[in-house]
Amino acid sequence: MHACICTPRVPCAPSSALRTIDRRHSTLACWLMPPKQIAADYADRRPLIIGTLKGAVVFLSDLVRAVEPLPPGLELDFVKASSYGSSTISSGDVLLSVDMAGTADVAGRHILLVEDIVDTGRTAVALTQHYKQAGAASVRMVSFLSKPARRTTPYEPDYLCFEVPDKFVVGMGLDFNEQYRSLPYVGVLKPECYS
Repeated sequence: MHACICTPRVPCAPSSALRTIDRRHSTLACWLMPPKQIAADYADRRPLIIGTLKGAVVFLSDLVRAVEPLPPGLELDFVKASSYGSSTISSGDVLLSVDMAGTADVAGRHILLVEDIVDTGRTAVALTQHYKQAGAASVRMVSFLSKPARRTTPYEPDYLCFEVPDKFVVGMGLDFNEQYRSLPYVGVLKPECYS
């Protein structure tokens, strides 16, 4: 881990804005259990895997390439949901874009939602309810990260890679104001970069 300083008046560059949590988050070897379990659980279910835009795209890409054997009939889709806006704290209000609520027919399908992080759990609950009401046969979630200290609902993902502390994390798809998504590791954004 390294600690660097970022001045509030200067845009934060990744190397100066972050304290790295753990570079292992970027390696497939550290999270092989969820893909193996997903392959077994969805082997004969023709799953519809739905990634939450934009944060889950990096994780989703790595995840589907690690699921072996690939379940027959697997399809990918996306949904846009947000509760952060330009803040580092979830507002608690989940915005689900109806026009981006996926293009695939979900009726009777086994849905696997893919999230970058489960924070308060409200987005996960809203998405789960949305797809159940749309007629999905089952709805489960896999999340790259979980921040249980922030949970305001009893929701827990069905599959999880890592738990993180109650800090604002970026990298591996997670962002702050659309920055830091492309970092190949997870880091804590220093408060002086957003305060």
